[in-house]
Amino acid sequence: MKVAVLGARNVGGTLGRKWARAGHEVMFGVRHTDNPEVRNLAAEVGAQVGSIEEAIAFGDVVVFAIPGRVMAETIRTHGQALAGKIVVDTANRLEEAVSNSAADFVAHAPGVRIFRAFNSIAWENFENPQFGDVQADLFYCGPDGEARVQVEQLISDVGMRPVRVGDVDQVEVVDAVLRLFFALARGQNRGRQLAFKMLTR
Repeated sequence: MKVAVLGARNVGGTLGRKWARAGHEVMFGVRHTDNPEVRNLAAEVGAQVGSIEEAIAFGDVVVFAIPGRVMAETIRTHGQALAGKIVVDTANRLEEAVSNSAADFVAHAPGVRIFRAFNSIAWENFENPQFGDVQADLFYCGPDGEARVQVEQLISDVGMRPVRVGDVDQVEVVDAVLRLFFALARGQNRGRQLAFKMLTR
């Protein structure tokens, strides 16, 4: 599938690299398209580099991996171009009362299919999601149907097992996993190499 990754630093760069290597068409959308680090990253995996506008137009799936502080402005500016697309919100607005951007997408991007994923653990675990013989799970939310199939494929291609907790109305449940991660990784000094696994009988 065609995947636009807005942002090419730790989260965006790691995810985009994995998806390109899995055979997806990837375009990194960045503010400075001549940045040599971004150019080298794209060349390494056969991805493209474009502006935010170009990447949004390119992608069937648009992954927001930009700083949380610029999410609201970016969604307002590009909301109409996102209409009808699958959007994956990875960004955490840590300085605000609500860390996700679901409400902004609803307000400014008509018809967008919103998923909240890749926000609840550190990016290092996307690079290496195996803990011995155990594959890490990724808890996410978003609508059912074909869009869900595509997003779960992207999660699987990173090397994690997708676990859907419900539609986007369950976004606070996904964000609660982020708070659990911080409580353990920082509060209990367990470090960033930490992920979660759902066990059932």
